[in-house]
Amino acid sequence: MTTTIEKAAAAPVPPSAPSRWGAVRSTLLRWWRSLTAMRTALILLFLLAVAAIPGSLLPQRSLSQSQVTGYFAEHPDLAPVLDKLFLFDVFGSPWFAAIYLLLFISLIGCVVPRAIEHARAVVAAPPPAPRHLHRLPDHRTIDSELDAAAALDVVEEELRVRRFRVVRRDGKNGPELSAEKGFLKETGNVVFHFALLALLLGLAGGKLWGYEGSILVTEGDRFCNTFQQYDNYREGALVDAADMTPLCVTLQDFRAVYEENLTAASFTADIDYGLAGSASRNTTIGVNSPLRADGGRVYVTGHGFSPVFSVTFPDGESFTDISAPFLPSDLQTLGSQGALKLPDVPGTDTQLALEGFFAPTGSVQGGVLTSIDPRPLDPQVALIIYEGYLGLDSGLPQSVYSIDQTQIDRGTLERVGQANLKVGESTTLADGTVVTFSGVKEFAAMQLSHDPGQVWVLGAAVAILVGLLGMLLLRRERVFARATAGPDGPGTVVAVGALTRGSADTAPRFTALTDDVAAALARRTRSQENPSS
Repeated sequence: MTTTIEKAAAAPVPPSAPSRWGAVRSTLLRWWRSLTAMRTALILLFLLAVAAIPGSLLPQRSLSQSQVTGYFAEHPDLAPVLDKLFLFDVFGSPWFAAIYLLLFISLIGCVVPRAIEHARAVVAAPPPAPRHLHRLPDHRTIDSELDAAAALDVVEEELRVRRFRVVRRDGKNGPELSAEKGFLKETGNVVFHFALLALLLGLAGGKLWGYEGSILVTEGDRFCNTFQQYDNYREGALVDAADMTPLCVTLQDFRAVYEENLTAASFTADIDYGLAGSASRNTTIGVNSPLRADGGRVYVTGHGFSPVFSVTFPDGESFTDISAPFLPSDLQTLGSQGALKLPDVPGTDTQLALEGFFAPTGSVQGGVLTSIDPRPLDPQVALIIYEGYLGLDSGLPQSVYSIDQTQIDRGTLERVGQANLKVGESTTLADGTVVTFSGVKEFAAMQLSHDPGQVWVLGAAVAILVGLLGMLLLRRERVFARATAGPDGPGTVVAVGALTRGSADTAPRFTALTDDVAAALARRTRSQENPSS
């Protein structure tokens, strides 16, 4: 009689509840598999392309600060909202970087195991022939009077001529062979994805070790490649200012050519450039023809005008031929707004500022100056002159292209005059100060970029194209053959089957192969029957 203790000992032990760490590990593994799936990589690649669209539709600070400023002037309510979403700095935004990083991780987790599996498949022998060859998409049986070994010899020869890798086996259902080729198709797939990874690495390296700076350069002015001189700049996290290219550029002349409908046809700039310690050289650059020097590239990204003024004070002292860039507020006619700030007026502690609107080809209608042509056919300027304290010596940052409106509202700046002037005309203030519109110069918006990853990106792009061509143009093929005894006396039945990837219409190729095999079997049979022939 079984005791209670024995029954308890015989009872099955209930499974223990999974540990908390086991549940966490299972969840993380499931997330990792989802992230490294090819479908996820394709979705992230699509999201990256979509995320880059605002960067092509909206002006970017890294390319042209003046265009961003113009967008703020044209859309004062919308621009601040877009700025909070980093839409004027798309490629440096946190959300773009997050998509970029997730895509990089997804591709690594997807491609590396696939490359290892492909490497194993390359060195491994073709798989054994399936039992039922007639179930393959392409199949055919060929009768031959040769024995099984001789018949398979003929099939092997035909396959090797076509560059198949062939393995012979003694299978359970008779002698058989397996052949395959087209590994370059999968190799192209692996190369494509590794090249995509290399492209992402090149872009990331360019961001980490690269830099770019933008500056407005008036004809006759010079700038050097230092962050202190740029109007705005972007530097990578690993950039050392001491390693920057010691390049200096002087803008000698700028020319803009327009079509009959006043759209810009070309921008060209004559410049002198040189590295520190070397002689300067002359060259001409354009929008799509940058200067390339010692790993740096200097582009022309825009242009505008710098009105030139002369100011003569009552005591005879003067500032002559001083200018400041006026930023275009109308990109079609290049009507521009800007300001010129002067240091202390001689003999006083006050400062003078000129703020106004410049028209390359001006037209005054109802006392208001407008621009009707982007070419400097009749330059005019509408000036408002302020006197007071500008805060130039306060140490606080301020825009060089406009006057702080709060200073006017607080009364630290007082309007002392205004006038519409053509070249050569003057206006006299109440204290006898004479302001003359002397002329106009053109400025070029220049950008210097240094991207150490550009060669890497170019190589990766070429590799992507090569891998893509391999994926699209090559076929992965497997052919199996088995020789069995004929049902009616001597002879052999050769069953051939094929499995092809990368081509929708495989029947013609398979038919040509089996026709050649049948012809070769027939020739071999005749040669054995008539050895002397």
